[in-house]
Amino acid sequence: LAAKLGEHLQVPFADLRREAIDPGAAQLIPAEFARKNVVLPIREREGALAVAMEDPGNLHLVNDLTLITGRKIAPHIAGRSDILANLSRVHSMQPRIHEAARSLEESRPQLTGGRSMVFELSSITASSPAVDIVNMLITQGLRDRASDIHVEPQKDFLRIRFRIDGVLQDVAHLPSATGAAVASRIKIMASMNIVERRRAQDGQISLTVDDRDLDVRVATIETIWGEKLVLRLLDRRRSLIALRQLGFSSEAYERFHAMLHSPYGMIIVSGPTGSGKTTTLYAALHELDQQVRNIMTIEDPVEYTFDNINQSQINKLADISFANGLRAILRQDPDIILVGEIRDRETAEIAVQSALTGHMVLSSLHATDGPGALLRFIDMGIEGFLIASSVISIVAQRLVRKVCDGCKTTHTPTAEELEFAASVGAPPPKRLYHGVGCARCNQTGYYDRVGVFEVLTMTDELRRAVTGRAGHREIMDAAVKGGAVPLRRDAWDKAAAGVTTVSEILRSVYIL
Repeated sequence: LAAKLGEHLQVPFADLRREAIDPGAAQLIPAEFARKNVVLPIREREGALAVAMEDPGNLHLVNDLTLITGRKIAPHIAGRSDILANLSRVHSMQPRIHEAARSLEESRPQLTGGRSMVFELSSITASSPAVDIVNMLITQGLRDRASDIHVEPQKDFLRIRFRIDGVLQDVAHLPSATGAAVASRIKIMASMNIVERRRAQDGQISLTVDDRDLDVRVATIETIWGEKLVLRLLDRRRSLIALRQLGFSSEAYERFHAMLHSPYGMIIVSGPTGSGKTTTLYAALHELDQQVRNIMTIEDPVEYTFDNINQSQINKLADISFANGLRAILRQDPDIILVGEIRDRETAEIAVQSALTGHMVLSSLHATDGPGALLRFIDMGIEGFLIASSVISIVAQRLVRKVCDGCKTTHTPTAEELEFAASVGAPPPKRLYHGVGCARCNQTGYYDRVGVFEVLTMTDELRRAVTGRAGHREIMDAAVKGGAVPLRRDAWDKAAAGVTTVSEILRSVYIL
C-alpha cells in the first residue's frame, strides 16, 4: 500500500524490510521525536538525509526535521509498522552506547604523542565510559545471537558490526576518538599487551552475562585507521544441538549414524570456515556412549566442554601441535579420538594409522565437498590405498539461513529458481517460500541457520575410484552410485520444503 501511495505522490518508497539502515544516520533524530512522528532516517548521501515517513507530504514535519538535523531532508514513504519496528531495533542499544561514547569523547584531553596514551590507559577504570561501551556490546551481541562482534575503525567513525546467522550487520557508528579506549579496554580484559598495537594479538576473556558463562576469543590487527578487533562469542553452557536436529535428511542421518557407531575407522567433516564443522563433531561425540569408552580430543581451542570426555588443546608455547598432541593421546589407551583439524601431512599420517590400528578417529578438513576432501588427502601425500582403507565416511556441509517462521510467505518461482531446480535434477516447483521481514528476524526474512549435508560412505566403487587416483567428477559419480546426495541437491530439498531460499543457497553453498 505504501509503495502504491508513493507512486501516486511521486515520492520514493523505502522498503525497510530489505533496506539496510545506517546506524549513524538513525541517531540524527532523537528516538522520542522519531517515535512520536513515525519517522526514521535511512542514510545520508550528498548532503541530503533520506528519511522514511508515514506521511511524506507533511511539510511542517519536514521543516522540523531540517531544523533538528541541520540537513536537507529527502522524504521517503514507508509503512507505519515497518518504521516503528526499525526504530525499536536501531534504538535498543544506541542511546546508552552513544551517551557513553559522548562521555568518553568529552573527557578526552587534547594531548599529543605519548601523553594521550597515558590518558587512555589510566582512564580505563570500572567507571569509565569505555567499560560501559564494551559491556553493552558484549551483552547486546549475546542477546542478538551474534557469533562475532567486529570493532572497526574507519576514517571518520568507529563502526560496530555483529555477525548474526553468518551475515554482518551494522549496529552502531561511534565517534572515531572512542576507538583507542575501547580497544584498550578489550585488550585489558583479554590479558593482552595494551601498548603493542603494531603486531596482531590473540587473547581470551571469560565472563558471565545474563547468568550465562561466556568465553570471548579476541583477535586484533593494525589497520590504517587504528586497531581492528574481532570478538568471537562462545556460550559455554549453550546446550549442544542433537545430531538429528542439525539438518540431516532422514537417509543422510541414518548413513552417518551407522558409520559413527562403527568400531574403528576415520570420519571426516569437511567445509569452509564457519560452515558448522565443530558443531557437527561435538554433536557426534555427544551421540557416543561416553561411560564405557575413553574419548579424547586435541582441539584449537576447546570451544565447548563435556563432562565425560578428556579434552586438550594445542599450545604453541608448550610445543603441543595437532601432530604431537595426537601422538600423546595414542599412549592414553583411547577408544575414540577427535582431532580438531587435519592441516598437514604429519597429522594426516598419524590419524590414518590410528584408524587402521583399531581407533575411531573424528576430524575436520577444509574442503568444499566430499570428493574434494579425499583429493586433499592425496595432495597431502597420503597414498590412495591408505585413504580407502581408513576413511569410512566423509560429511561435507554448509550452513544456510532459515526462512523466518514469523513472516514466511509463498511466491511463484522465478526463472533463476527454476533454473537452479533443473541444475540439480529436481522437478519444477509450483511455489517456494521466503520471509518478508518482521521484528523477530530484524527485517531480514531469516532467523537461525540449518545445515546442508553431503554424506559419503566408503563403498567398494568409491574405494576403487580413490585407489585409482580418479578425478573429482569420477569420485562424485561413484559416491552418488553409493547413495550420496550432493550438497546442492540437499540444499534444494530444503528450499522446496520452505526451510531456506534459493538466493540463500546461491550465497552459501558455493563449490569450486
